[in-house]
Amino acid sequence: MNHPVIPIMAQGSTRQRKRQAPKGRRVDPQALLEVQALLGAQSRQRDLLIEHLHKIQDAFGCLSHAHLAALAQEMKLAQTEVYEVATFYHHFDVVREGVMREGDSAPPALTVRVCDGLSCEMAGARDLIERLPAILGADVRVLAAPCVGRCEQAPAAVVGQHPLAHASCHTVAAAVAHGHTRHAPTGYIDYDSYRAAGGYVLARACHDGRRDAEALITTMETSSLRGLGGAGFPTGRKWRIVRNEPGPRLMAINIDEGEPGTFKDRYYLERDPHRFLEGALVAAWVAGVNTIYIYLRDEYHGCRAMLETELARLRADPPFQSMPELILRRGAGAYICGEESAMIESIEGKRGMPRLRPPYVAQVGLFGLPTLQHNFETLHWVRAIVEQGADWFSAQGRHGRKGLRSFSVSGRVREPGVKLAPAGITVQELIDEYCGGMAPGHQFYGYLPGGASGGILPAALNAIPLDFDTLQPYGCFIGSAAVVVLSDQDSAVAAARNTLRFFKDESCGQCTPCRVGTAKALALIEQPQWDTPLLAELSQVMRDASICGLGQAAPNPFDCVVKYFSHELVKP
Repeated sequence: MNHPVIPIMAQGSTRQRKRQAPKGRRVDPQALLEVQALLGAQSRQRDLLIEHLHKIQDAFGCLSHAHLAALAQEMKLAQTEVYEVATFYHHFDVVREGVMREGDSAPPALTVRVCDGLSCEMAGARDLIERLPAILGADVRVLAAPCVGRCEQAPAAVVGQHPLAHASCHTVAAAVAHGHTRHAPTGYIDYDSYRAAGGYVLARACHDGRRDAEALITTMETSSLRGLGGAGFPTGRKWRIVRNEPGPRLMAINIDEGEPGTFKDRYYLERDPHRFLEGALVAAWVAGVNTIYIYLRDEYHGCRAMLETELARLRADPPFQSMPELILRRGAGAYICGEESAMIESIEGKRGMPRLRPPYVAQVGLFGLPTLQHNFETLHWVRAIVEQGADWFSAQGRHGRKGLRSFSVSGRVREPGVKLAPAGITVQELIDEYCGGMAPGHQFYGYLPGGASGGILPAALNAIPLDFDTLQPYGCFIGSAAVVVLSDQDSAVAAARNTLRFFKDESCGQCTPCRVGTAKALALIEQPQWDTPLLAELSQVMRDASICGLGQAAPNPFDCVVKYFSHELVKP
């Protein structure tokens, strides 16, 4: 056998040439100094990655590769980790040497987002999106945005960080011209006013031992309060489960509220922020939680500034000693992060991809610790239920149902908005008794009982009680109680196309049934004639094989069109 000849190395030589620089992108010294100045003395811990990306985006209007590389070095992360997180979220503009990853020029200093959700589309958002670029000019970027949580104000636009209700080309142009780019909520109950009206008395009584944890759990169980973010898990049972888990325990509060048609959490937060905070402190005491994470969607800029102020006042003058730590985390524009496990991933500074895990706790919760997860509105009701009694809340229902629900009503009604109504109310009763009837010139045609993912029902099915477990026999669900009302001037086919466009854009891409299924379904229903057998097969695969609720519920709109609105479909 012939062996290769290995040259004899001269004394003192090396077998491998030394690398002149580290592998990967070199860190620009100026970019590193800028990142260090932005971060200041703040921690560089891994879960703060998204928070630090926001600082760079806010300061420079985009995320350059130089700044991403510098941030990776500063946080001792691989550059790929930073890049994959930055490119996952809609509100980060990643730029390479002055050019965005889509190949366009770096974004202008000001962005105007026009909501193209169903309620806003029905109110004329498409016309705004088409006309505004020419009116505002090249110095302003106009984007079609997914639901911004202001469906009762349709069409809604956001100039920088300033929301505009019932936006028009004139009002948007005026806001741009006058530099109205920030939002400062007013008229809400601040810390002093809340304390003066008896706020935090309940939380203090819990901490001082004048309340019994088991009695509070029983109160929640008797009240019939369930998770009001969509899943509907009984609140008292959730507290009991987490309380029995080994410590330490954490809490995560979901205020992502990205479901098109939903805006109830924002409505209450803008008016009475401390009520949910006290509910969180009570729940934390019962479950033995010492750290509370509040995950707020990025679209609620004014709420975030207000909440930062009120949290600072609460920390400076706590109602009791040893109060749990309250940490506010900022979303970055990803509907999927409304899913509980995806929210946990995002709080940890990662891409918001759902986990395969139990639906209510915590073996693999935040940072691997037991985690009590709650929707904002669920905690909003805690104080009232304890003070007024479980029977008071439970007795509020209608048609054999129990409790109260905050319905986000939008679309073709005379008076859209958040309607606090009995659980089990019918959509007809909701429209007639709480919304002032249909909008002038419109006849009731159909409705989405649970936002974009809750399906579409015809007006003929107007007597179904709206509550958990009542809509499933009809192929729908109530979710977060977002009711979008359609009229004779709308079509269910158009509504289904709008919702499928949303699901396609918002799929996290982790699982094939959702990533490919939403795209394929949209392509099929955009055809003049629907291939209903193929759609039915695709729907079943998505429901059976998708990891999370996005892919499992995405077929609901087109399945309902086939079932209830077949007269709108072109016949073969």
